[in-house]
Amino acid sequence: MAERERRLAAPPAGGEFQARTRVMTSEDVTRAVRRMAHEILERNSGAADLMIIGLQTGGVALAHYLADDIKEIEGSEIPVGSLDATMHRDDFGLRPVMPEAVTEIPGDPTGRVIILVDDVLYTGRTVRAALDAVHSYGRPAAIQLAVMVDRGHRELPIRPDFVGKNLPTRRDELVDVHDDGVDLGDVT
Repeated sequence: MAERERRLAAPPAGGEFQARTRVMTSEDVTRAVRRMAHEILERNSGAADLMIIGLQTGGVALAHYLADDIKEIEGSEIPVGSLDATMHRDDFGLRPVMPEAVTEIPGDPTGRVIILVDDVLYTGRTVRAALDAVHSYGRPAAIQLAVMVDRGHRELPIRPDFVGKNLPTRRDELVDVHDDGVDLGDVT
């Protein structure tokens, strides 16, 4: 759950998120981002034609961390942007609508390899919406997905290319990715 969502959304079911278990420390997250950066470079034979786009809100900081690590490893500056896919969701009327976040696409994605970045992959609906949103800006050569946590429970046939941690969860549990690590918890 991203910081903006924590601040703006009413607590689910009248309760608040209570962390039960720290599943990744900040050092674990740093190592996972570094590993994913190496995997991205290996899969794409370097950084040429890459563009990284973080999904609002949880994926934006992770996108910048990935770009920083890629620059450190490869020496190449990667364009980084942000994308709010809210208006492309198929469950638009079924969930609370957050005030629109900033979308900044750093150039034309046509012909580029887009790395979509999000904090938690759950049902796949946000990613599906993001795919539609990216295509409204151009036609990328490929889109790859990087997530810090894959918690399962997919409702759509979407699979990440790069994963920080696979974390099987119950549907009623919540996963919170933040600067201090990753917590698993419940609504109380």
